[in-house]
Amino acid sequence: MPDAATPSSAIPLPRRTWLAASTGLCAAAAWPALAQGNPGVLTRAIPSSGEQLPLVGLGSWITFNVGRDDRALASCTEVVRAFFAAGGRLIDSSPMYGSSQPTIGHALARLQHPRALFSAEKVWVGDGARGPAQMEASRAFWGVPRFDLMQVHNLLAWREHLPRLLEMKAAGRLRYVGISTSEGRRHAELEQILRSQPIDFVQLSYNPLDREAEQRLLPLAQERGVAVLVNRPFREGALLQALQRHRLPSWAAELGCDGWAQAVLKYIVAHPAVTCAIPATRQVAHVRQNLGAARGVLPDAALRARIAADIAALS
Repeated sequence: MPDAATPSSAIPLPRRTWLAASTGLCAAAAWPALAQGNPGVLTRAIPSSGEQLPLVGLGSWITFNVGRDDRALASCTEVVRAFFAAGGRLIDSSPMYGSSQPTIGHALARLQHPRALFSAEKVWVGDGARGPAQMEASRAFWGVPRFDLMQVHNLLAWREHLPRLLEMKAAGRLRYVGISTSEGRRHAELEQILRSQPIDFVQLSYNPLDREAEQRLLPLAQERGVAVLVNRPFREGALLQALQRHRLPSWAAELGCDGWAQAVLKYIVAHPAVTCAIPATRQVAHVRQNLGAARGVLPDAALRARIAADIAALS
């Protein structure tokens, strides 16, 4: 994809590269919650634990749904290899994503299961009694001893799944518990869950055009100490496709962006409530570009407002 947890997607289009020197207007140090990862990747703490995650992760919707195609599996493995080499950690998937889970497992096995991995999965079944079997099947596909994060996908049967996930966390069978939605759906119910349930993560859609989460959900996540994963940062490629027709504004050079993808991602991850954005790709060059957004400087609030206005005008 470029994005996770959505019902449809377009394969990312080639990105125009535009190298520019950074003038460092807005240092990453302006955000006290940020830290330097390795190698030089900016991270933000998971509020419930303090564990640091790189600001950019890897989604798997559409792009990793490749079945048993050997060439496509090899391509996805190289994407995962490049992701870890660039300092990435969090990979996100779901039973909804076709063969994405075994594709991830294939890549992890070929790479001898990198220790840096932060595995983020979802339970997605309307019958709560079937949740444990589905999660075990997902774990077997990945080939991991346990998941770091298990999320209730798109709020499906969350009242049945969430108590079980919290029990699994208490028993040490999960490290974190979360809930997800996408495309701006069911935000009122998501707000209720954020206010009432002891979750560690929430996953939602957010980008310079889709900003509804800024009104209540992102401030509430900060208030409640809940980490935020961002899906659909590129509107499944449609946002980048629209922006490709335009030259990068001057602020892109100020941020050291080499293209629109980094500009969009820097806007997203600069929001202090956002823990990690999870674009997806099947191209090594793109995953390296995406991780590049978690390096260097990030825009401050004033520049973020300018970026959102410019992208809205150009899209």
